[in-house]
Amino acid sequence: MISKTKKQKLIKEVAIHESDTGSPEVQISILTKRIEELSKHLKSHAKDNHSRRGLLAMVADRQSHMKYLEKKSPKRALALQKKLGLKK
Repeated sequence: MISKTKKQKLIKEVAIHESDTGSPEVQISILTKRIEELSKHLKSHAKDNHSRRGLLAMVADRQSHMKYLEKKSPKRALALQKKLGLKK
């Protein structure tokens, strides 16, 4: 789970405007951070299938948000992929 301060820091990095919390960029960056943390957890707890299922759901959700952003604004999607280190 991401702490409140880490989440706020992530939002500040990719937010489009000051009160932005729901844009695709913000949602994708938060999901990416949660995926990274859960991946670390699963490396040490290989048999935790409930968390693995949640991880797969988060990856699918992030993919859906990326498709939406690519459809709406390919330029913003490409910039976000570079910023977060996601591969196309």
